[in-house]
Amino acid sequence: MSAPERPLLERRLVIVTGKGGTGKSSVVAALALAAAQRGRRVCVVETGLDEQVPRLFDPAAPPVGYAGRVIHDGVTALRIEPYAALAEYLGLQIGGRRVVELVFRNKAFRQLMDAAPGWRELITLGKVWHLEQQHEEGGAARYDLILVDAPATGHGLTFLDVPRVAVAAVRMGPLRRHAGWVEEMIRDGRRTLLLPVALAEELPVRETAELVERVRRELDVSVDRVVVNAVAPAPFPSDLADLDARLGRLPDDAPLAGLPRPATLAACAAHLRQRHELNAHHLRAIGRATGLPVVPLPYLPSGVAGPDDLARLAEALLAEPRECGP
Repeated sequence: MSAPERPLLERRLVIVTGKGGTGKSSVVAALALAAAQRGRRVCVVETGLDEQVPRLFDPAAPPVGYAGRVIHDGVTALRIEPYAALAEYLGLQIGGRRVVELVFRNKAFRQLMDAAPGWRELITLGKVWHLEQQHEEGGAARYDLILVDAPATGHGLTFLDVPRVAVAAVRMGPLRRHAGWVEEMIRDGRRTLLLPVALAEELPVRETAELVERVRRELDVSVDRVVVNAVAPAPFPSDLADLDARLGRLPDDAPLAGLPRPATLAACAAHLRQRHELNAHHLRAIGRATGLPVVPLPYLPSGVAGPDDLARLAEALLAEPRECGP
């Protein structure tokens, strides 16, 4: 197990993946906030049917859509809708918006595209590549960091492998050339990082280990750490590590100024300690199974309700990853 060679914010493109429910959208939002606070110009790209990140900054935020908009100082967000991205691509290739509109109104074309595998993933990644290539008039990159809230773990690997399949299947022409550019971006470890997000639980440990192994074997995409979300903290001060046992030894009629009975407090305290110890066990298991350092994020009892909660996650995200081996 070795420490990451480069800090998280030094990449140009970070693709965040993980099983549904692990909080990967919260990780994307927290990383966007951390980068923006350090002067980076950030673009957040969502690929799912529903927008999550804007509401993490502001629960009342309206949709950003394909056009996107600024959702926080230094942070622009958009959701890639595959047909909108395809229309933009065809418009650039054909050079006529009216022709593209006529094609898209054709029912047979829509039916053909709905049945064709892989094009949504390829056009989505093509749009990400296009965002990465954009520059201001002075020559500086429009965005210093692009964060992609990728599909959940299983589909996420197919999502990343589509450019390679397209390059192998198409011998020449614009599609072959553009797919090659996208594949080069995905495989360039100096600019692109895959960031898995897990929970400190038994099933996510196995799934994360399988994900990392498949990435190494099949995709050749850089992955140098695992984010583990919602880790329960140590519940007691170090000098009161056995607080649950001490509470359990109190007489049941001990006066506790309106608190529950000692036995009830002892049971609650024991639950907190056991949850912390179980999370710590699974953190070590993820480190052993993947051979990667882990980045634990704190458990937030009320979830993420705005920038203050994101700031707590951001601080932990940028901390030195932990070596969690045997």
